Amino acid sequence: MLTSYFWSGDAIRSRHVSDVVITASLDVPAPSARVLADWQRETTTQLALEPGDVEVMPLARTRMRWPDYPRCVQAMSDWTRTLGLGDALASSDIALMACRGARYHHDGEQYGGAAFCNLFLSEDQGLDLHFPGTGDRVALTRGTAVLFDTAQPHAVIPRHCRGFDAADFVAERDWTQIFLTWELPIEDAHVGHALKVRFDVAPSTAATLDEEQVRLDDVRVTVDPASGQWYPKD
Repeated sequence: MLTSYFWSGDAIRSRHVSDVVITASLDVPAPSARVLADWQRETTTQLALEPGDVEVMPLARTRMRWPDYPRCVQAMSDWTRTLGLGDALASSDIALMACRGARYHHDGEQYGGAAFCNLFLSEDQGLDLHFPGTGDRVALTRGTAVLFDTAQPHAVIPRHCRGFDAADFVAERDWTQIFLTWELPIEDAHVGHALKVRFDVAPSTAATLDEEQVRLDDVRVTVDPASGQWYPKD
C-alpha cells in the first residue's frame, strides 16, 4: 500500500495515496502581450529557469497587469463546483508558478495534507503532465485544469518522451509553462470524496512519526527524477 502520512493539527494522520487524476479543458482568456512579456522577463532574467525547474512567480504583478485574470479564477471555481468541491477553491492558498519541464517528484513530504488544483495559462509547448503511477498523461495547453493527489508522482516532460531528461529540452525552443496552483485541504470532505481518499489506513505507524512522508509497504520512499519510480529513501 502506498500511504501518505501528513500533519493533521498537532498529530500525524495516515491516508492512502489517491490514483484519481481529474482533468478538464477550460475556456480561459489568453494573457495580454504585456503580461506575456513580463513573464518572459521574469523567467529568463530573474528565475533563469533550467530544464526541470519549478519556481514561484510574482502573482500580485500579474493580477495588476492582467484585467482578465479574474476570469481564469472564475473558470476554475465553476469547474471545481461541478466536481462537488463547493467553496474549497475560494478558501485555499493560490500561487502563480513557472516551470521548464519538471523532474519526476512527489510533494507528499511538504503538502501531504493537500491536493493540487492547477490551471495552465500558456499555449501548447509540446509538454505533457505525466503520472507514471497511474498512467495518466495530460497535454498542457491554455485552459488545461488538473486536480490530483500531491503524493502521486508526476513530471512535466516533452510529449513524445517516456521520461525526464534535461537534454530533451533544446535551448532553441521555449519550454516554459505558466500555471496557477491551489492547495486544497485533503481532509475537506468534498475534496477527499472527489479523489476517493481513504483516511486512517495505518494509524499505528502514524502514531510513531514526527514528519510528513510517503511509505510503500511501510518503507519510506522517494521518487527517481528520471523515471518516476519509487525507491527506498535513506
